[in-house]
Amino acid sequence: KAFLQGASMKFVIDMMGGDHGVETTIGAVKEFLKLHDDVYFYCVGNVECLSPLEGLDRVTIVPSTEVLKMDVDPMEAMHKKDSSLNIAMETYLKENCDCLVSAGSTGALVSEGVFKIKRMAGIKRPCLVSPFPTVIKGKNFVCADLGANTENTSENLLQFAKITSIFYRIAYNCENPKVYLLNNGTEEEKGNNLMKETYQLLKNDPSINFKGNMEAREPLNGECDVLITDGFTGNIFLKSTEGACKVMSNLIKRSFKTNFMTKIGYLFAKKGFKDMSETMDYKSTGGAMLLGVNGLLIKAHGSSDVRTFVSSLKIGYRLSKNDIINKIKENL
Repeated sequence: KAFLQGASMKFVIDMMGGDHGVETTIGAVKEFLKLHDDVYFYCVGNVECLSPLEGLDRVTIVPSTEVLKMDVDPMEAMHKKDSSLNIAMETYLKENCDCLVSAGSTGALVSEGVFKIKRMAGIKRPCLVSPFPTVIKGKNFVCADLGANTENTSENLLQFAKITSIFYRIAYNCENPKVYLLNNGTEEEKGNNLMKETYQLLKNDPSINFKGNMEAREPLNGECDVLITDGFTGNIFLKSTEGACKVMSNLIKRSFKTNFMTKIGYLFAKKGFKDMSETMDYKSTGGAMLLGVNGLLIKAHGSSDVRTFVSSLKIGYRLSKNDIINKIKENL
């Protein structure tokens, strides 16, 4: 399309993935087109559903006829050739794109990424890495693995720490990120065999700025830069943290609506409450990156609304601008 109408980056979007489907993705693409004039979109999905995008500059609609269910078996997903995710992967490779974003099945994205995009040289297993907000406004930490693998070895966790430290250093301009191991206590001897073995490997690796164990209640305080855990525990940590933030936000809102006096009190506390909400808003951090494959794959929240999906696109944009994949390879 006339040299992609001047755009310097190409994004592929699985428009059909996620709980809210095209209602979210169409709105996010339209909003992002207004924010950046240097990105060209390949939007994959049902042509009829994507008709609101027809005729827009810097958009190509790529047809698909099948939508993967969120609980689809990852290996079964590989054989559904006309699914929006499968065709998005093919488009990513064929068009030599910079980023792929999907809010669909995590397992399907991981399996497609490993078998089609392929792992980086020397990487045994990729991991899902995502930023988390902290009480320090503007300060994020990242956690890996968040669910790419349900079972890991201590060697896997050591490698997660290495590549995630490189990622944090590049993405957040932090020379020597502090690495912690998520555990059920701070003492060195705490945890199961996996955690104990991983502790010793991290402790004795000079390339990692390892600071010890950290309990799940501490990361949001802002001391941690990189939090390492196995995929099963990491996924539970992710969803528990998001759930707790939602509950607390709803409780605070409800308390201000109790009676006339509490509503008056809200007027005085409004600025502080808004600042707190912005500081701890997980929706602004977007999705997770599948780290360790030869491409930039972003897993947006399955429950993404337009704002959350735009945040995922922003992460992809920033990482693409920084040439994050090639820089990680160089540092490895």
